[in-house]
Amino acid sequence: MFSNDNKTILVTGCAGFIGSNFVVYFLEQYLSYNIINLDLLTYAGNLENLKECENNPNYKFIKGNICNRELIEFIFNKYDIQGVIHFAAESHVDNSIKNPGIFIETNVNGTFTLIDVAYKYWMEKPFLYKKEYKECRFHHISTDEVYGSLSDNLKDLFCETTPYAPNSPYSASKASSDMIIRSYVKTYGMNCVITNCSNNYGPKQHDEKFIPTIIKNALKGNSIPIYGDGKNIRDWLYVLDHCKGIDIVYHNGKNGETYNIGGKNERTNLQIVNKICEILDVIYPIKNNITINTKNLKLQSYKELINFVEDRAGHDKRYAINASKIERELGWKADENFDSGILKTIEWYFRKYK
Repeated sequence: MFSNDNKTILVTGCAGFIGSNFVVYFLEQYLSYNIINLDLLTYAGNLENLKECENNPNYKFIKGNICNRELIEFIFNKYDIQGVIHFAAESHVDNSIKNPGIFIETNVNGTFTLIDVAYKYWMEKPFLYKKEYKECRFHHISTDEVYGSLSDNLKDLFCETTPYAPNSPYSASKASSDMIIRSYVKTYGMNCVITNCSNNYGPKQHDEKFIPTIIKNALKGNSIPIYGDGKNIRDWLYVLDHCKGIDIVYHNGKNGETYNIGGKNERTNLQIVNKICEILDVIYPIKNNITINTKNLKLQSYKELINFVEDRAGHDKRYAINASKIERELGWKADENFDSGILKTIEWYFRKYK
């Protein structure tokens, strides 16, 4: 049973990639919090991601939908929720192109349900918190994709004042959820912060995502697909660095502010694939790969598996974040560069797939 001396916070979507890394990190950092993890366990959610904390007395998992207002109200009342960190979202761009409705339902309506229940539980009326909930905060996790696409000019970076210009149903739904949070700050005086992050990578990411797909397909001797010409650029952020940034913003960020968290690791998709193949060529030479040898492919390098495929509809050219605000104001700094982070990532997936 939870300690009555601890504050209980609701953290949504923590059976997924970033959330599961965050919960494990957060429980190790703080003994003074109880965490309720609310997750619907859709395709991207996996309780195996939370093996490290399933027996932790300060942690509880509840399976449920953030759109279920009755459930959210029950959780707030039963566990006296005094903070929210909101990860839960549909997040795969390709899936949003095929089925945008679920993205609107989860990312927009779900976020509204959470923030509205929090408002009614914590506050007497606009700009007046109930005495016992004055320190309560709602932290909304978002993405750099809300800003649209950047030019090829490497000096051109997303900052917190960059106008929103989402180009996919996914990014449009996240932009909408950001605006809902903003409205509850401006209209009701709620204590909220937003963080927009660049592309995360690291352990526990779903197999369908870009970097796990490269590693898995390489090790299995399958074709490694790259959209278009492979020149689309992303700014890569190691997931644990993101978790540390969320921690800092949740505790020390200024009410109503947005903080962009980026890794300063811009790479084209083709550079990412080549780097992973080069590392695999060293740590597990293709001649030693039994799976590939049984297929009799006679390859010299994993790079020979690269296959350029038809580009994604509306594929944004470049994302890159200016993280100077969180660095300057809150003292956050990424610990991993791409070379160190990708090696840790490959080693984790190597153990998983082999």
